Order: sequence, then C-alpha cells, then structure tokens
Amino acid sequence: ALPDARGHFGAFGGRFVSETLMDSLMTLEKEYLRLKEDPEFQATFDNDLADYVGRPSPLY
Repeated sequence: ALPDARGHFGAFGGRFVSETLMDSLMTLEKEYLRLKEDPEFQATFDNDLADYVGRPSPLY
C-alpha cells in the first residue's frame, strides 16, 4: 500500500501504539510540525548537532 498525501497508511495511519499513548503521540506530532518550520529552532538544532554530535563530519 502507498501512503496518502500526509504520509499515512490505511485507516490508522501506520500508528501501531497503545491507545493510552495517542495523546502523547499527537502532542509530539504537533510540536514536530511546528518546530520543523521554525528557523530559530533549526539554527539551534544545527548548532547542537555541530557542537555535541560532531556533525557535519566527513563520514556524514
């Protein structure tokens, strides 16, 4: 099966988690969608990757 326009598969969207985790998962998705478009967050994240993770590197 192919994903729909939002990248979801079938009636459940490919989310195979307990119902008790759905609120947390929805909160995580909401924050991810907000932050992935935030240039200030992206700059901070890129800085953290460079300073703490060592990226970019010749191997990455």
